[in-house]
Amino acid sequence: MDSLIWRKSTHSGDDNACVEHAPLPSGRQAVRDSKDPGRGILHFGPGAWRVFVESWR
Repeated sequence: MDSLIWRKSTHSGDDNACVEHAPLPSGRQAVRDSKDPGRGILHFGPGAWRVFVESWR
């Protein structure tokens, strides 16, 4: 997981109170808390990620 390129939303504020995501080679998405990136990572499959993103639009 050290080689992942993490991104956070352009809608995030400067206080780091957001999540970050990184695409995985398998097509899944890794998601973590930007305030505490070492705490753990969630993994979403392509369908679940699409539903998650569309729910926030």
